Amino acid sequence: MIHFVGAGSGAVDLITVRGKNLVDNADVVIYAGSLVNPQLLTTCKKDCKIYDSAKMTLEEVIEVMVQAEGEGKEIVRLHTGDPCLYGAIREQMDILDSKNIEYDYCPGVSSFCGAAAALKAEYTLPDVSQSVVITRMEGRTPVPELEKIEEWARHKSTMVIFLSMGLLKQLEEKLMEGGYDKDTPAAIVYKATWPEEKVFHCTVSTIQKTAQENNITKTALVIVGKVLNSSYERSKLYDPEFTTEFRKGTDGYVY
Repeated sequence: MIHFVGAGSGAVDLITVRGKNLVDNADVVIYAGSLVNPQLLTTCKKDCKIYDSAKMTLEEVIEVMVQAEGEGKEIVRLHTGDPCLYGAIREQMDILDSKNIEYDYCPGVSSFCGAAAALKAEYTLPDVSQSVVITRMEGRTPVPELEKIEEWARHKSTMVIFLSMGLLKQLEEKLMEGGYDKDTPAAIVYKATWPEEKVFHCTVSTIQKTAQENNITKTALVIVGKVLNSSYERSKLYDPEFTTEFRKGTDGYVY
């Protein structure tokens, strides 16, 4: 069996219990070496074969999987965060499907969740933003026309921007072109949940300056939106006037 496992956002204890059990019992681990915390591998079995996929092509990864699976071994493909986001797992699963090789998928804690924890922020606040856009700047890899930063920015909802630290000047321009005011709160979270974690608060117009002043060039997320610094209405869920399925309020509503 091949197990795709989300390693979590960085901290060793943020892998799921299921994910850790799979790693600890694997005969082969192929991990995203440039992003996954290597301390997660210290509890692997002594005879476990470990491969760093940062140095491998897709074809080489698949070759290791196919050979190990043919030998009846347990294989873990260890991705950073939750591999459903920018994990390039679909292309691996499609090839395994074509070869009739069985696999499963263990989710993980994404860095966008880790960034919220670092910021002590809630991405969805009543009457401020009820949506979260997870996206990235267009660089060497294009994005669909309707998913460019300036198009998402027109909604003025909370944005979590991955894979864009080398394009911060353009990011600022696109955010403001789309409609964010230059003073809209923003933040850079470097290596969320890792021991080296750093948080920098700024505005949409000072993202690049903030990164330069603090020498942040990679492995960071940019968060944009009024949820970082805004007044808001309290949640209806715990409002004494609001009736729910489990609690009768004073609003006279019949559930």
